[in-house]
Amino acid sequence: MARDLTVILDDRPGQLAMLGEAAGEAGVNLRGLAAFTGEGRGIIHLLVDNDASAACQTALRGAGFAIADDREVLVVDVEDRPGTLGELTRRLADANVNVDLAYTTYGGVKIVIATDDLQSARDVLR
Repeated sequence: MARDLTVILDDRPGQLAMLGEAAGEAGVNLRGLAAFTGEGRGIIHLLVDNDASAACQTALRGAGFAIADDREVLVVDVEDRPGTLGELTRRLADANVNVDLAYTTYGGVKIVIATDDLQSARDVLR
């Protein structure tokens, strides 16, 4: 089983790095991540194992981050091919299940980075 932690941080350079460092120093493996910004804040969803949730929250609070939510989530293996999202969510919709959060995990999935300075990001990640 897995948990999704919603973490609130300032929308400024270094915050995501600090979050990752705090989790890593606590020995927490982040299995997935989704990040969004708006109105000067970052909203981060972290996927962690059930048994790592408390340690992750303690580490992140210790680093000054606010935990807005902690909930159990379902992690489903899907084929990497066109149409799987539609097929999976159609089955849920047909069962009258509303999806209020969805994101992909690590493991063969590429991480997409959006920034207002793509050239610098390219240079750093070369």
